[in-house]
Amino acid sequence: MQTQLGLSVHPGGKTALGLQGKTHYLELSSKYAQLFGAQGEHVPLWFKKHDWSVNVKCTLSNFLPPDVGLTEIPHKQFTVKVSDPARAIMECLYLAPKSQSLLEMYELMEGLNNLRPVTVQKLLEACTSIKVKRLFLYLAEKANHDWVQYIDLTKVNLGSGKRAIVAEGVYIPKYQITVPKELESME
Repeated sequence: MQTQLGLSVHPGGKTALGLQGKTHYLELSSKYAQLFGAQGEHVPLWFKKHDWSVNVKCTLSNFLPPDVGLTEIPHKQFTVKVSDPARAIMECLYLAPKSQSLLEMYELMEGLNNLRPVTVQKLLEACTSIKVKRLFLYLAEKANHDWVQYIDLTKVNLGSGKRAIVAEGVYIPKYQITVPKELESME
């Protein structure tokens, strides 16, 4: 799909983190594979009908540009473009809290202590989801990552107004978001 059809569809989110050995939990058998692609793209019927032995979920969105934050990993005789860890965690946050637990997202973020500030900066500047950017920065600071100090927030549009990520949570004034009480109390 990537090379022959020129689609931006790629393994993303937790699937991409897993392919790069960045998942917090060892999953004995993955229940699904998460793909991301640009809004308006169409996954071919043959791909949808194929038995991949896992459920394939495909999210089509333009919250991130299709050409930023991807890396290639070898697979048999070819390479596959997948989300690099910074993009992958942003894709997870895009799906949170409905289909991704914010507590698990924090645990995944804790393991991302070696993200490249240049890549993170590019992604944050290009991202159109205020929720994703605020959650990403909140979780990165909470995880006390050194690379956060190199992010130039003056170039990142964090929007205005409050965002209730969950109901009846804890309000974080710096990022104007409400997060689960359990998340804020985690060390």
